[in-house]
Order: sequence, then C-alpha cells, then structure tokens
Amino acid sequence: MSENRALSRIAIVGGGITGLATAYFLQAQARAQQRPLEVYLIEAGPRLGGKVLTEREDGFLVEGGPDAFLTTKPWALRLCQELGLADQVVGPQPQNHKTFVLVGGRLRRLPEGVMGLVPTRFGPFLRSDLFSPWGKLRMGLDLLVPPRRDGGDESLGHFVRRRLGREALERLAEPLLAGIYAADADQLSLLATFPRFREMERRHRSLIAGTLAVRRRRPPASAPPKAPVSRSPFRTLRSGLSELVKALQARLRETPDVSVILGQRVVEVQRRNTAPAYRLRLAEGRAIEADAVVLAVPAYAAAEMVASLSPQAAELLSDIAYASTAVVTLALRREQVAHPLDGTGFVVSRTEGRALTACTWSASKWPGRAPEGFVLLRCFFGRAGQEGVLAQDDEELGRLAWEELRDLLGLEGRAVRVWVHRWPRAMPQYRVGHLERLQELDEVLGEHPGLILAGAAYRGIGLPDCIRQAQEAAGRVLGAEV
Repeated sequence: MSENRALSRIAIVGGGITGLATAYFLQAQARAQQRPLEVYLIEAGPRLGGKVLTEREDGFLVEGGPDAFLTTKPWALRLCQELGLADQVVGPQPQNHKTFVLVGGRLRRLPEGVMGLVPTRFGPFLRSDLFSPWGKLRMGLDLLVPPRRDGGDESLGHFVRRRLGREALERLAEPLLAGIYAADADQLSLLATFPRFREMERRHRSLIAGTLAVRRRRPPASAPPKAPVSRSPFRTLRSGLSELVKALQARLRETPDVSVILGQRVVEVQRRNTAPAYRLRLAEGRAIEADAVVLAVPAYAAAEMVASLSPQAAELLSDIAYASTAVVTLALRREQVAHPLDGTGFVVSRTEGRALTACTWSASKWPGRAPEGFVLLRCFFGRAGQEGVLAQDDEELGRLAWEELRDLLGLEGRAVRVWVHRWPRAMPQYRVGHLERLQELDEVLGEHPGLILAGAAYRGIGLPDCIRQAQEAAGRVLGAEV
C-alpha cells in the first residue's frame, strides 16, 4: 500500500502530547484536503497528556512534568496560537533571570551572556567564580583547538572536553545540557542532541568564533524597553501547560470522526494482506483495523507491539535506553527561606555527589505559581546512572528534597505541602550513534508503509520537537507536504 493513497481510518497509539497533536494535525490537514477521515486515538492510561500534568491546589500551580517550551523551536508556540492560547503565553519574570550552578558546595551564578556553552560577555565571565583561572584559560583555548575533520558522531562529554576542557564539562555542559536529557554526557550523542555545536566547529573552527558570528548577525535592538522584558527563549502558559492538552482535547471533541479510547493497551500490531493494511489487537480482546498506524508511545512499548510484525524493528527499538526521574515540589512560606530566590533556580554538577540534579524556584521564575507570601521549590531526582534514589517512597523523597535544600537555601520549619511526581522509564537516552540507529529503523519500517513512529524517543524530547514530529507524522499519513 502506498502512503499517498487516500486513507480513511488512522490509528494513533499513545495519548501523550505527540499522539494528541497528531490527531489534531490529521484532522486539520484532512479538512484542508477535503478528505474524509476516521481517527482512533488509543491510550493505555486513564487520561490524555502523558508527561504534561498540571495540578492546582489552594492557589498553588504545580507542573508535574515539563514546565515550559522553547520558542527558538517554533512548533509549540505556533500550536498554542492556532488553538487560541496566545494570550496565555508568558515568559519568565524578567527581574529574576539569574541561574546558578552548585559547585564545591556553593551556589555560583552562571555568568551573564553565556550562549550555549560560550561566554559572549567577557567581563562577567572573567569575574565569575564558577570556573577557576585555569578553567577560564582552557575554555579560551577553544580558539586554537583544531576542528574535527570527519563528520562522525561523538559524545557531548568528549566534544566539550576536547574543545573547552574538563571544567566546562563538569560545571556547565553536564548540569545544563546533559541534565535536559537526564543523561550521562559521556554517552549522550552530540549529533542527535546539539548538532549546532558540530556545525559551528566545522564552519568557524571554534565554538567561540561561531557564537560571536551568530551574535553579530542578530539585528540590533530598536530601542531599550521601558520595563524589564524577559530575554529567555522559554515560555509557558499562565494557567499551566495542561491548558494545551485541554485545548487539543476540545478540538478533537468538536470532530465526530475522532474516537478516543482510554484505559486500553495495544498488545500487537499485525499486518494484513488486504485493506485495511493493519490490525491492532487490544488487551481486552478487541481489534481495530486501520489503513495507517502512528505509534506515539515509548520505544520499548512500540517494540512489544511490532515484535511479531518486524523482529528487527523491535530489536532496534529495544536498544533505545530510558532513564527514570522524579519531581518533588515543596511549598513553603516565604519567611521559611533565607535565600533571596532572585533567579530561576540552580543545576547540580555531578562532581557534587548529590542525589538532587536541579531545583527550579517556580514562584520566582513564573508568574502566578504560588499565593502571595509563599514559594515553590521544584526538585529533580534521577538520571542515567543515578536512579537508585528513586527506590525511596514518596515521603522519603520529600524528606530528601528538604535535606538537600536546607543548608543551600536556609530552610526552616517544614514544608506546607509536598507533591511527588514519578516518571519511570520516561527519559529516552540518545546515545552515541542514535541517528544511525534511527536511519536503520527507518529502512526496516520502510517495508511496512503506513507504520510510523513519532515521539520523544526519536528526534527530540521537548514539547516543540514532539509537536513537530506529530505534524510530520500527519503529513506522511496523508501524503501531504509539511
């Protein structure tokens, strides 16, 4: 069956943000093409939204999963605008723009002007106590280190050590960049996560020269703002990211041709010799036939579903590792915290040997996250190689979060409220060679037209990347250009 044939029934497995957005884009593109379409959105759990989870309680707004999206990747912002959420989009509070790194038992401020890994303002960089004098000198040697000649993949850790030195890795790249993926920097694929660094090296011979060239190409500001304006590329929704999930659900409810099935697990995807091309067997015994299938589930779940259809694809999918994490959010009265909390929070260097990997000061970072006179401290635990801490129960994790922050922030008393959100096997690990594995997977699945993979396991873990993959999946299903 050709992917360009007019399709009538599509099955989307997985009701996270990727699956939801795929259903939305399918309907939008089908309407534009005036093509009749029947969509089944199948989710094993009791709700839609996946890791996007907002809780509201007694004036607190707590994000259990992601709390923001990047605007430099435009797909999430565009979707919010399409769904009528533009007036909900807010940036971080500009007066609290500092970020800190925990090194040597102290919170040290990330120098102003750091872009990616490179300082663009040399005064703040030279005055910073985040790096030693030798560490600063070694970073400057990036201008002299010869570029790598071949285009092969390497780990983020190897790349940063090679170009900027050990301190830049331990105090900047590992906590800030590898922390996004809950990954070990020495296992994390450079080309799958930060390919722009390799491109800078190739085109400009160094990261410093490349970053300065990018900065020079930016148009100058027309006039200084009268009030502080956030320079951050991150945005969120005023009432929480679950508003995006609600808006997508509302659009799907407006379309009678979309059927949402909750609490049903797909156990097998079978290939048929006649149209419809695929048959999905559900755990309850029911079967759904479809012309095309989009698997928007974790790679290990997709592996189980396609095992009988394509053992080779199942093996490749199973090779994508995952890390488990947890988010512990503490609510406190402002007077219980000695630290001014005049920033967005801090990240933790692995060299500290702590269970805590980062802490976001949510009420300082975003507007409307806590009632007047209260603060929210959002603590992160678990990453590749450091998941043992997650064996503790919720009460123990709450106590651990308090102990980790007590001396750093000067906490007194006890938390007013504690929220614990666990995410087992939730963070896909883009290990070195990830793009080559995906290419091989694409070739294997090429034998099964209409069977499409999308989601965080493949080509980007953030909300914008998942939404982009959803739009591309919808376009592939309908044979449309995206």
